[in-house]
Amino acid sequence: MVRSLDDQERIAALKKDTKALERLWSDRFVGNQPNNKVVADKRALMDALVPRSSYVRQIEFFRVDGDFAFIMGLETIVAATDAPGVGLVAGQPTRRRFTNVWKREGGTWRLYARHATVIADR
Repeated sequence: MVRSLDDQERIAALKKDTKALERLWSDRFVGNQPNNKVVADKRALMDALVPRSSYVRQIEFFRVDGDFAFIMGLETIVAATDAPGVGLVAGQPTRRRFTNVWKREGGTWRLYARHATVIADR
């Protein structure tokens, strides 16, 4: 269930589908942007999403522990437009290590916290 929701969240971010993100993200959601700024405002994070032409996640670790689920791995995004404020260049792949923390809230799972760090190409 959580893996499926995590993929729905990836697709919603790819499409900048704020209606789906509103459903999938906790009201207490906190995440960081590619410029390493931590943001605890769900609406501000949605507004800051950069249009993407591609977004792939490779899950390397998954565990459910009570009301929390942890997903970690590698993701690659390709920005559709330049976003110099966060270091993204249109058409250039950006690889990131990520951790998504999901929390069971009111009978469903919602993304509660997210961290992604840009890594250098090898």
